[in-house]
Amino acid sequence: MAEPTLNYVTCAQPAGGSHRMAYWSWGDAAAPHLVVCVHGLSRQGRDFDVLARTLVARSPRPLRVVCPDVVGRGRSDWLADPMGYGIPTYAADMLALLGQLHAEAPIGMLDWVGTSMGGLVGLVVAGAPELPLPAPVRRLVLNDVGPVIQWSALQRIGQYLGNTGHFASLQQAADAMWTVSRSFGPHTPEQWLALSAPMVRTLPEGGLTLHYDPDIGVPFRTMTEEAAGQGQAAAWHYFDQIRAETLLLRGAQSDLLAQDTALAMAQRGPKARLVEFEGVGHAPTLIADDQVEAVASFLLRQEPPDEKPRSGTG
Repeated sequence: MAEPTLNYVTCAQPAGGSHRMAYWSWGDAAAPHLVVCVHGLSRQGRDFDVLARTLVARSPRPLRVVCPDVVGRGRSDWLADPMGYGIPTYAADMLALLGQLHAEAPIGMLDWVGTSMGGLVGLVVAGAPELPLPAPVRRLVLNDVGPVIQWSALQRIGQYLGNTGHFASLQQAADAMWTVSRSFGPHTPEQWLALSAPMVRTLPEGGLTLHYDPDIGVPFRTMTEEAAGQGQAAAWHYFDQIRAETLLLRGAQSDLLAQDTALAMAQRGPKARLVEFEGVGHAPTLIADDQVEAVASFLLRQEPPDEKPRSGTG
């Protein structure tokens, strides 16, 4: 079974210095068609293993899929200043990544898959026409996220974010993660264990802990309901400027993306095509066959000869 390669990009920091962001690369490193998959708040790039394998296997043309570990997660560096953990840093890091990938092999076609936080980063990347992208975002998948995030869901996430724990075994860690992740929907024990394996790192003194910097929760805990509401206007502004063809996935029982927000996203801006999954909350893991099929068929659909990709400018 195919495995990805681990690579790094050096990213500048606004206050000076730099950090390294890890990314997992699948498929043909020289392919002009690039799919970038960005994970959720406390997750990491190996979340997309099933999707990436499927995309590479089914693509009718050479394809590379790149799945970064956002800074503070997975194999990436941790920030010295935890207040740097936020969308502006993450978006800047993605520009650095795209610049490095474009220098290695020119990007002719760019697609984006973003789960939760990764979708918010995608809103900025696809919805800010002034950004120096090597190619406009052609197709955008937003996985259970939009400009309006329910405050109750943020409170729920805040209850466990930063509690990285100490576990004697991978199974114990997987069981603990399942207690706070049941909203991901049904998974077989084998699927959940495979999804959990990259979520832990070995401690120097022995045992396991979750992979991420506990301080990613610092700026999260400073957020107020009022501040969250103020950010909605900016998020809608980015969304309304998106020119990429957009697919919106929603867990039918999601507590983060309300159905009325999803319906509004289908009516304005890029007029996203909405697909909902029953029995799933926040967020679909893109492992179940129907979830993978929804994304793969959207990204790999061939454009008619007379159809030109939509411009990335506003």
